[in-house]
Amino acid sequence: MSAAYVTLTIVAAFLTGSAAVTYLIGHEYPKAQADLKRIPRKFVPVLGALLAAGSLGLLAGFAVPVVGTIAAAGLVLYFIGALVAHLRVGSRDLVGWAVFSVTVVATLAVGLAHNW
Repeated sequence: MSAAYVTLTIVAAFLTGSAAVTYLIGHEYPKAQADLKRIPRKFVPVLGALLAAGSLGLLAGFAVPVVGTIAAAGLVLYFIGALVAHLRVGSRDLVGWAVFSVTVVATLAVGLAHNW
């Protein structure tokens, strides 16, 4: 395994996993973000579960590479949806989104290059 693949996968899993925890424990920040983007609060745990599944899938990709690739692709789609949610309400605060997105896109790209 290449160092870039391992490092990026672990960083992406950590970032998405920590975000998932904040969504799933009921922290106020994800709720406030949902309100800002006019997303019903009942979807906050669902979004957290999607992030958790993606994070675990990335780690499972070390054992079964296709699972990691599917998880990375799913996270890329998740963050495309997040961008749409930001732009739909006119939010231009995209720094956090960019950090997560660049990380998961890079993880997908390096994973594809490494495994296929």
